[in-house]
Amino acid sequence: MVAQAREQGLELIGPDGLLKLFTKNVLETALNEEMSEHLGHEKNRADADRDTSNVRNGSRSKTVVSDAVGEVEIEVPRDRESTFDPQIVKKRQRRLGEVDEIVLSLYAKGMTTGEISAHFAEIYGASVSKETVSRITDAVLAEMHEWSSRPLDSTYVALFVDAIVVKVRDGQVANRPVYAVIGVTVDGCKDVLGLWMGTGGEGAKFWMSVLVDLKNRGIRDVFFLVCDGLKGLPDVVENVWPLTLVQTCLIHLLRNSFRLVSKKHWDALKRDLKPIYTAPNADAALTALDDLDEKWGKQYGAMIKLWRNAWEKFTPFLAYDVEIRKVLCSTNAIESLNARYRRAVRARGHFPTEQAAMKCLYLVTRSLDPSGAGRARWTMRWKPVINAMAITFSDRWPAAETY
Repeated sequence: MVAQAREQGLELIGPDGLLKLFTKNVLETALNEEMSEHLGHEKNRADADRDTSNVRNGSRSKTVVSDAVGEVEIEVPRDRESTFDPQIVKKRQRRLGEVDEIVLSLYAKGMTTGEISAHFAEIYGASVSKETVSRITDAVLAEMHEWSSRPLDSTYVALFVDAIVVKVRDGQVANRPVYAVIGVTVDGCKDVLGLWMGTGGEGAKFWMSVLVDLKNRGIRDVFFLVCDGLKGLPDVVENVWPLTLVQTCLIHLLRNSFRLVSKKHWDALKRDLKPIYTAPNADAALTALDDLDEKWGKQYGAMIKLWRNAWEKFTPFLAYDVEIRKVLCSTNAIESLNARYRRAVRARGHFPTEQAAMKCLYLVTRSLDPSGAGRARWTMRWKPVINAMAITFSDRWPAAETY
């Protein structure tokens, strides 16, 4: 077929290329076969004693968009009783193949509706308007709502909470924090539990609504909650899950420490800080902090105050097995997710509405896993931690038949 097309001077691609004609032929042939199956007979071969009077009734023209060849005009057969429901090109369907998924993928990577429309015109020669792109992306809103209200497991070994900042144009462009919560199940699987947009002045009331939402969706017990000292969060955890231990992120604590210290003292400070977070227990860590205060307190009093203020929420992980310490001392478990969020946010600059921002972040979350569950692929590294926690929290561990 290709050789014959070349002999006749027919292009393989382009507006009248072979690929476009082949697509048209395949679609129309499939539609006619579907009509024959629907009616129970081929064209002009109806039995005289058939049970129904329904027959073919001509065809209608329809233009569809293919992600490979652009716009294709096809003839869709019709039946007299209008009961034919085609599957290869469904009623009101205007796009073929994976155009919708391509649009959603590009939107999740930070492209605007205008940029996606221009991309289709440039690459595929297809006219996909900004309004069409918006309709495609708006189709995920119901899916996003269902995802954000889905039932959750009853027990999580850890929850990781962190935030990114997005710019939303609400009269004027303003920074808005979006909080993500990742949970680790008793099977060692990571799951993005939800996204919540704040206003910048979050306190106990805001975090109470978030935690109550998680509890209402099924979470009855959490062993650890790891965060970066988010205002108001530790105060309400005890009210929702009384046995949960709140752990301040060590990495953020170290970063904030170095921001308060001259760069020329960083190397020395690294050596003096290490005995604190590698101490065998909280008492040894406090002794190391006193030594740090004696050496650096006069010069960097703000840094010492930072550690003492965070002490109560920093030390819980020191009471546990080294395997548990490795993953609970920081919010690194959520950093890879935040990196993807930030990439999409930077590409957009700012969002016209809060809904547009949440839609983009949800599509990024969905792209982590084709099933849309938000799961990632690092189950194995949690196996030693899960084994240690199963022993440490044996009195709270769910029975085997319930998870």
